[in-house]
Amino acid sequence: MGAAIGNGITAGRARVLKTPDQANLLKEGEILVTETTSPDWDPVLKKVAGIVTNNGGRTSHAAIIARELGAVAVVGTTNGTYNIEDGEMITICCAEGKTGMVYRGKLEWTETVSDVSKTHLPVHPKAQLIIADPGQAFKLSMFPNHGVGLMRIEFIIANQIGIHPMALVHFNRVLDEQERVKIAHLTAGYADKKAYFVDKLVQGVATIAAAFYPKDVIVRMSDFKTNEYAGLIGGRYFEPKEENPMIGFRGASRYYDDHYRDGFLLECEAMKVVRDEMGFNNIKLMIPFCRTVKEGQKVIDLMSSCGLKRGLNDLEIFVMAEIPSNVLLAEEFAEVFDGFSIGSNDLTQLTLGIDRDSALIAGLFDEQDAASKQLIVMMIQKANKLKKSRPVRPGGKRFRNVHQATG
Repeated sequence: MGAAIGNGITAGRARVLKTPDQANLLKEGEILVTETTSPDWDPVLKKVAGIVTNNGGRTSHAAIIARELGAVAVVGTTNGTYNIEDGEMITICCAEGKTGMVYRGKLEWTETVSDVSKTHLPVHPKAQLIIADPGQAFKLSMFPNHGVGLMRIEFIIANQIGIHPMALVHFNRVLDEQERVKIAHLTAGYADKKAYFVDKLVQGVATIAAAFYPKDVIVRMSDFKTNEYAGLIGGRYFEPKEENPMIGFRGASRYYDDHYRDGFLLECEAMKVVRDEMGFNNIKLMIPFCRTVKEGQKVIDLMSSCGLKRGLNDLEIFVMAEIPSNVLLAEEFAEVFDGFSIGSNDLTQLTLGIDRDSALIAGLFDEQDAASKQLIVMMIQKANKLKKSRPVRPGGKRFRNVHQATG
């Protein structure tokens, strides 16, 4: 047993794997059983029926990806890889509350299909989706929704691109011959290796923008941690080793730093193409893990220098409210950004002092903790109190808004 992700049930052959390099052993519809997952596993996870991990909690990588892909997952079992035999038939059940169960054999269950096409959506609050995989975009857009409240571009970078952006900008610094060959193969046909990154990111983001147009799609700029970036092709040459990447060199702090600035400029170039050249101005942008107001202004200025200026072509730039400083200084952050998105995972992590990558204390992590909820309430109250509006399209106005996502 472990933490249940979602509320579904599935059955299939268990495939016990140690690393993503063994992906060829996993067949479509099987259940992945492993210690833990990272973005390196993403191509594998797209074809699984379910996921069982020894480590991780409700905010682990496996849990987040399972939600986005609609896969059934039981995470943090501690002993899944030891008690489940490779190739045996198992059933994963997440329909019994917060605890997910793994049973031997294929159990019987009844499925009920509901027609949601005529579901009435409230005007407020908006019901927006969290999405990462462009391949799911048009299917998900058929559900009643008010657009996308959080689009993570890490999935596109890990799957469609696969290469660390700095390895494309500074190819000469990649010394491993096998990695150089991989990069050369993937970027074949592009006169400039940087154009490969921009083009692939444009394709992914534009697909989701088109699927939901003209509804808002809020795209969060990259928020890989250093250990995750290092797993990309060529990444180890550009990423420092950190004791705790979860609260280290991530989010906004990377964008203006020489270690990643050139990579962020490629992200900005892709967003400008999607918005200004392809015409998808329903794309809004969001900055994650912004620690200080001064840092936020530095990022906004850098984006403006790339042609992504607030208000230009109706561009709005939001900030993830996932650090207590974002809540405490909401009025100051509101002078820099157009709105807030509450990232309850990181906000809980930093409020309770819990590394959400640590399996040892995963049981203490609770977004329903009174302290976390108090900060969320405070953020909503402050955002509502600000009530600063500006026109975004003819005949309408947008108030500084706040919505809740996870991150």
